[in-house]
Amino acid sequence: MATPQFIVDIRARAGAILLFLPGVVTVVFDETGRVLLNRRTDTGRWALISGIPDPGEQPAEAAVREIHEETGIRAVPERILGVFTNEPVIYGNGDRSQYIDIVLQCRAVGGEARVNDEESLEVRWYAPGALPPLSENDGMWIERALREDPAWFAPAAPPASWVGSLETGA
Repeated sequence: MATPQFIVDIRARAGAILLFLPGVVTVVFDETGRVLLNRRTDTGRWALISGIPDPGEQPAEAAVREIHEETGIRAVPERILGVFTNEPVIYGNGDRSQYIDIVLQCRAVGGEARVNDEESLEVRWYAPGALPPLSENDGMWIERALREDPAWFAPAAPPASWVGSLETGA
């Protein structure tokens, strides 16, 4: 995965410390209901199209840009599927990152699916019933999009300081 220049600049100053970064993940459907996937250069695995927003870039803008940069497909975001924080990742060089991902369902409106940059080994449309092996999260987001579930986020437990006041109603 190509590292955005702003992260390279931060790493030059901060070293390998854990960075908490934004991310976008997209579930892109074509007019026949197929899902757009890429086989990633960094892992060799099939995945949903994803990336990191640039500073000042809205998540939907980042999604549109990432989809086109990686696959040649033009798409429009239609709804938020969810927001979640991933487990921390440790890269081969020792850098550590943790991503808070905004997952967007998108509709393809043009272009031809192809490898369009160095981040993908292959790009392909898949029928939902014939998907290659995917991460648990990617499979979950596709299922939620197909069911048209409402946006998902992890529920929040009340802070420990509230526990007594919740029990007494104070």
